[in-house]
Amino acid sequence: MVQQILFLILAGGASAYAWTQFMAIRKTILLGQDEVITGDTSARWRNVLLIAFGQKKMFKRWIPAVFHLFIYVAFLFTQVELIEIFIDGVFGVHRFFASLLGGFYTLIINTIEILSVLAFVATFIFLARRNLLKVPRLVKSELNGWPKLDANLILIFEVILLVAIFSMNGADVVLQGRDPLHYHDTGFLAVSSWLGPALFGGLSDGALVLVERAGWWLHLGMVLLFLNYLPKSKHLHILLAFPNTFFARQRPRGEMENMPAIMNEVKSMMGLAEDTGAADEELPEFGANDITTLSWIDVLGAYTCTECGRCSSVCPANATGKQLSPRKIMMDIRDRADEVYTKIQSGKPEYAVDAEKPLDKTNFNDGKSLFDYITREELHACTTCNACVEACPVLINPLEPILKMRRYEILTESAGPGSWLPMFNSIENSGAAWSMTIDREEWTKA
Repeated sequence: MVQQILFLILAGGASAYAWTQFMAIRKTILLGQDEVITGDTSARWRNVLLIAFGQKKMFKRWIPAVFHLFIYVAFLFTQVELIEIFIDGVFGVHRFFASLLGGFYTLIINTIEILSVLAFVATFIFLARRNLLKVPRLVKSELNGWPKLDANLILIFEVILLVAIFSMNGADVVLQGRDPLHYHDTGFLAVSSWLGPALFGGLSDGALVLVERAGWWLHLGMVLLFLNYLPKSKHLHILLAFPNTFFARQRPRGEMENMPAIMNEVKSMMGLAEDTGAADEELPEFGANDITTLSWIDVLGAYTCTECGRCSSVCPANATGKQLSPRKIMMDIRDRADEVYTKIQSGKPEYAVDAEKPLDKTNFNDGKSLFDYITREELHACTTCNACVEACPVLINPLEPILKMRRYEILTESAGPGSWLPMFNSIENSGAAWSMTIDREEWTKA
């Protein structure tokens, strides 16, 4: 009974706190502007199944993809054992599914153990890739500090979790032989049936129970710790990859949509705009300069980013030494989104445009913007080749926020690099970027 009460307090408290964090992430994503979702719904579900669940795009680099698959599949199958742990914890029973499923239970646990061994190997390989081999895309400057620690921490958590699983199963196997009335027979287990006796065979019954219970509580504790750690980590992609692939834009890559505000300005210049009888109170703003002027889909992409660096590793601007790193762009958007949400939640009037009104995303200005995180040199370096978009394994589109920030810089601030001015003049005068006449076929009539 004491263990049940302790379980309910620990699991309930940790789950409640995790829920508040996930709701905060949702509210942060929704700080972005609304965007109408269009396109084929069946194609969206296909993206979820093939790309998020099936990890199709991961296999463009098959070696890390295979090891990632080991961890991913082990994670999925381990949830069966986790469900059993929760049932055991609530009702005070032991291996609830063992007596119900019989031989099928043995098959499930064997599958989990084999996958866990593969995941154990993969985890150490990933640690070696980051810390010993130092794969170039995993040691870039934007990963210094917390991102590097975050990546290593989650792998260490994985190792501890796997140790907990094998300690629990190994001690349990030995106890089954000594006390079959209280410990259900799980059948032969591929790993624990030899690892358990080898490690714990010489222990007393009391010590075995202690090891088994320690493994059980450690397993539960690591899961609850991971659940609460997830919202602060790049590993949030475990959950957000699914909605991100579903809501990914289906229009052609790099296509820029007309902005109604721009159309209205053009019509006004041409004398075609309808007279509404009221003067505009504020000058319109074009593009995006902050979280609240990006689409919520762009913010979702930032929180989905796995920081794998595939985008930056194929970026031609990055490869030639330019400042641009598509991965850093998404990381900066996420950091700025965290900052904006925290300040809005603080309710401090110093962040409000109008101190008399409630502080929300429409009444927020802290004197900062995305341009305080992302330099103009980074934006100007992008060639809009879409290599980063193609490389992303979870359909994040770093090009969208880059283009929106460029629009803001050029159309709202009337700024931009001087080297672009001849191009703008050519487009205005000739309808083309190369100082050639817009009537390209006129020469054939001469």
